[in-house]
Amino acid sequence: MSELIPKRVLVTGGQGQVGHALVQQLAPDFQPIGYDRLGLDLSDLDRLADKLHAAIEVHQPCAIINAAAFTAVDRAESQESLAYDVNALAPGIMATVATSHGLPLVHYSTDYVFDGQHDGAYTENDLTGPLSVYGRSKLAGEKAVMAANGPHLILRTSWVFGAHGQNFLKTMLRLAQERDALSVVNDQIGAPTSAELIAQSTHTALSNLIGGASAHDPRWGLYHLAASGHTSWHGYAQYLISHARTLGWPIRIRDDAIEGIAARDYPVAAVRPMNSRLDTTKWQQSFGETLPDWRVGVDHALANIPLQP
Repeated sequence: MSELIPKRVLVTGGQGQVGHALVQQLAPDFQPIGYDRLGLDLSDLDRLADKLHAAIEVHQPCAIINAAAFTAVDRAESQESLAYDVNALAPGIMATVATSHGLPLVHYSTDYVFDGQHDGAYTENDLTGPLSVYGRSKLAGEKAVMAANGPHLILRTSWVFGAHGQNFLKTMLRLAQERDALSVVNDQIGAPTSAELIAQSTHTALSNLIGGASAHDPRWGLYHLAASGHTSWHGYAQYLISHARTLGWPIRIRDDAIEGIAARDYPVAAVRPMNSRLDTTKWQQSFGETLPDWRVGVDHALANIPLQP
């Protein structure tokens, strides 16, 4: 019997948090072909389509996953053109190319497309209202992907972290070993979501949709994808630091020295939504996946970050 050949998937942003997790998590059912910025630069709009066409011809993938993005939220306020190139125009080009080859595109978006004034968790049908350049550029990217009229998954997620790359979790771990006190925002609410969970869920969706499903399968579309539960940045930091201490990390700061402060007292260039909770009912019903509590991802990341002596 001949050995089955895994389906190839092109992954942009292969060195980023989500891209790195995808390359690790998609195998063995899929064969991820990771592209970093040197291989496929989303800011090089003039050559992006030609390079993507060439990559498709070489690798003959069954899907394209765009995990590349301009994610420097505060820097986007002063680099609006670059943020829109990478987060809005490039995804539109990618979706158009993917559609011309009959390929589905998976694209990641963000809770920052909302204004954060909603009382409960946001559903996919709630009105958007981004407060920052980053949020507006990501919303424009969603619309560009939809406008290509090809099969797609747009996955809005929140507060992404992982053992790979730079993020809030790793910053807090470092500061907790260096400082005697910390001030962390306690009135912005969301669900810390691991890159590994996003990758695993992407695998689940593609396994359901690639092969047997058609381009008209109603499960293609826009989804909210985040860990279950919610907390504040302050609650997140408290849990992370306390758990790291139990694992033997050389934590310097005392638990009672992590102060909660209002967002207005922590000035940043970009305004963040106060409520980033995402309702994931549609995802769980469409793909039969129960999404774990956010603490599960934090525990897993801590277990996979080398202990700092």
